[in-house]
Amino acid sequence: MKILLSWLRDFVDVTASPDDIARTMSVRGFAVENIEPMGAGDAVLDFEVTANRPDCMSVMGMAREVATAYGLPVRRAAVRGASVAGAPGGSRLRESSGEAGRSRAEAAEGSAPQESGTGSDLRLTSLKAVAKSDVDVVIENPELCPRYAGAVADVTVGPSPQWMQARLLAAGVRPISNIVDITNYVLLEVGQPMHAFDLARLSSAQIRVRTAAAGESIKTLDGQTRALAPDMLVIADAERPVAVAGVMGGADSEVTGNTPVIVFESAYFNPLSVRRTSKTLGLKTEASMRFERGADPRLPVTAMERACALLEMTGAGRARGTVVDRYPTRLEPIMLRLRRTKISGLLGTVIPDADVRRILESLGFALREAADPSTALGAGGWDVTVPTRRVDVVREVDLIEEVARHYGFDRLPSTFPALTSAPPPSDPRIGRARHLRTIMAAAGFSEAMTFGFVAEPAAKPFAPEGDLVPIANPLSENFAVLRPSALPSLVDAVAHNRRREQRDVRLFEIGARFSRTLGERRSVACAWTGAAGGDHWGGGARDVDFFDMKGVAERIGQALRLDVRTEPHRESWLVAGRSAVVMTNGTRIGVLGQLAPAIAEAHGLPLNDEVYVAEIDLDAAEQAAPKEEAHIEPLPRFPSVTRDISILVAETLAAAAVRATVREAAPGTLVRVREFDRYQGKGVPGGQVSLSLRLTFRSSDRTLTDSEVQSATDLVVGALKERHGAVQR
Repeated sequence: MKILLSWLRDFVDVTASPDDIARTMSVRGFAVENIEPMGAGDAVLDFEVTANRPDCMSVMGMAREVATAYGLPVRRAAVRGASVAGAPGGSRLRESSGEAGRSRAEAAEGSAPQESGTGSDLRLTSLKAVAKSDVDVVIENPELCPRYAGAVADVTVGPSPQWMQARLLAAGVRPISNIVDITNYVLLEVGQPMHAFDLARLSSAQIRVRTAAAGESIKTLDGQTRALAPDMLVIADAERPVAVAGVMGGADSEVTGNTPVIVFESAYFNPLSVRRTSKTLGLKTEASMRFERGADPRLPVTAMERACALLEMTGAGRARGTVVDRYPTRLEPIMLRLRRTKISGLLGTVIPDADVRRILESLGFALREAADPSTALGAGGWDVTVPTRRVDVVREVDLIEEVARHYGFDRLPSTFPALTSAPPPSDPRIGRARHLRTIMAAAGFSEAMTFGFVAEPAAKPFAPEGDLVPIANPLSENFAVLRPSALPSLVDAVAHNRRREQRDVRLFEIGARFSRTLGERRSVACAWTGAAGGDHWGGGARDVDFFDMKGVAERIGQALRLDVRTEPHRESWLVAGRSAVVMTNGTRIGVLGQLAPAIAEAHGLPLNDEVYVAEIDLDAAEQAAPKEEAHIEPLPRFPSVTRDISILVAETLAAAAVRATVREAAPGTLVRVREFDRYQGKGVPGGQVSLSLRLTFRSSDRTLTDSEVQSATDLVVGALKERHGAVQR
């Protein structure tokens, strides 16, 4: 939100420099992204206003915050009329005139600064509320439009004065004509979107606020013809839509250079309705941004009176003195209880009552001492009336946040709350995930953090038919479904690095995946392409292969205290013959292999790149893991004994089957089995392979004898001969 400092000073007499204002407001939740000097001591401050503070998307809104921060008053609005002492420009206080029955809080939206003819004279034109004037207003859907006001004015369309154009340009708005500029000026000044219709182009001089009929369309001010859905709220005349409510006006009722009479619109629309319509039409405007976040239902008529006053100030015309204000059901402000004990309990210090009252009343809240006979004197609190513009304040804690922001977070003591009970143990999954990150980083992998949403074409290969979970309201087609696997987005990250000349890429991610059948599951996924190890001056590096990724899966299994093995497996998104399923105790916990070249290419990877991937289901792995706590064993005191054996087995026999037989046959003193040679060629019969194994034995309580080791070795060789037809060499 760009705000001209001189415009801000129309509302509050802040003498601080732009830099000081920026520092002061940044620690109160309004970071200043940029300060643009404008000369003569003026500057444009670009405030970052969060989505929950639509009340600050105006000069007046930021003026309240600045005034509270510096302990200054905000000027009140005034209506042109009989002069009273102290009222500038022959004005009297707004609170004593205007719409019948309007509250003081509603009347106080604005100020009355003093330089007439420069935009700094914030006067209002008093409009008499009537049931019907030169224009008739009918609200057919009060749920989507709780309030709509219309006023007729005679105008002469032309350029707006230079001071108004300069302020609009400083705020980033292009001047168009005096009428359009006035509506934009009011939008920026008080935060109320407005629109002007050409009265002569409204059929039967009627405005009907209704939902669109089936098949209706409208040509908006940007020249585009847009189809309207039946749930979209429109502003229509007696025959056709003339504006999309809260979003953009229509070209058929646009004010032109020949327009003699206009109808000002100032309304309050349902935020959800405006947001839905804006998104469906793909049309985002300054008005829709404010309405969809929540406008002030008490502001429309005050904004209308300000616009009519600007008509007269700029010589653009004169209002006819009446306003048709349709407000079927008044939206009343809510009341919250604010307790002193709750303030001190949350902030860790006692805030003086005077500061609490000063801060909240300066921001527009009304405080009344709570009448609670059950509460001890001085320990009670206040009943606080929340202004209707503050859509973000709905709980007691929100009020406390307002107090803390302006009291100063830097003034709160750095103390911890008293610990009255033992903290609950942390989720064991957190520790396991932290351990996995350490293991993967030690293996040379970098952690990636990707979105849980992916494009449907990217997700389909990784999920069974009909198992994808679509997003009901996706941000774009690239985020249309919940990912069934972490691999699609991880492969995208690999492609992102490859496009930036990174040939060797190792990435992993620990995150959630989703399916209709299994719901949300946690997994660890990894992707590896390029060299298996670092370059060395003594020789070239080899590229990663299936067994490198298999080793990674085994390291993950060790970290989870699982004895994992792999079995041949076929997945449509993996290369046949280079894929496997990861098993433990008969339970499938993952899959690994080379990504199919067609899928890799679809993600933007070169066709000749070999990308190896793996994904382990952490929920399934943790269910299969030992339930007892891990324990530490002392270093062995007794020496180990090794025996090497060489056997001939069928070349189709899996090495895992050989290892499993060795472990089952050997006594408990066998601590390690490792293959150290594999040979096919001269001296080895066709269809067979020579496999050499190194067996390591050790006892924790004594030194093993040669006879014990030999006996264990004989048991192993005998089991290999019996189960696999092995021949010892």
